[in-house]
Amino acid sequence: MTETIKIQAPLNDEKVRELKAGDNVLINGIIYTGRDAAHKRLIELINSGKELPFEVKNQIIYYVGPAPAKPGYAVGPAGPTTSYRMDPYTPPLLKLGLKGMIGKGVRSKEVIDAMKTYGAVYFAAVGGAAALISKSIKKAEIVCYEDLGPEAIHKFYVEDFPAIVVIDSLGNNLYESEPQKYKIQ
Repeated sequence: MTETIKIQAPLNDEKVRELKAGDNVLINGIIYTGRDAAHKRLIELINSGKELPFEVKNQIIYYVGPAPAKPGYAVGPAGPTTSYRMDPYTPPLLKLGLKGMIGKGVRSKEVIDAMKTYGAVYFAAVGGAAALISKSIKKAEIVCYEDLGPEAIHKFYVEDFPAIVVIDSLGNNLYESEPQKYKIQ
């Protein structure tokens, strides 16, 4: 079992290069949220030469649409969304300096190639652990696209947000390497 590494968000190039596929991490600091509809709007802004509603450089985006918060909580259950839906929108954000993404499931070759080119990591959060994950979200505020409801872009302040590096900046990919260990020879 690997040691758990505490990391601070936003990230930087040095930290991204240190993280390896298989590392267990606890993320602290600021992360942003966004799902398909929000990503589509961000790409429309990029394509029209307009400024984005937040600075993407060195940030982490969590693919999530949190449930409404109960009294005393920053958000309701906040489990990861399947990441491939963001794949068509991800390379332009990586080009702008996005350093991390949190979700679940495989990524396209285009996304992995862009991660290697621009230096980024992909973290997996555990699906089905939405209530547990929400406990690490201490503050939440809507940044933009409130009309999208839970899919609006939020700014989360997180403490010890649990995740695993599944694809590192060199393209090492647990979704490819781990199944090989269990194949019957």
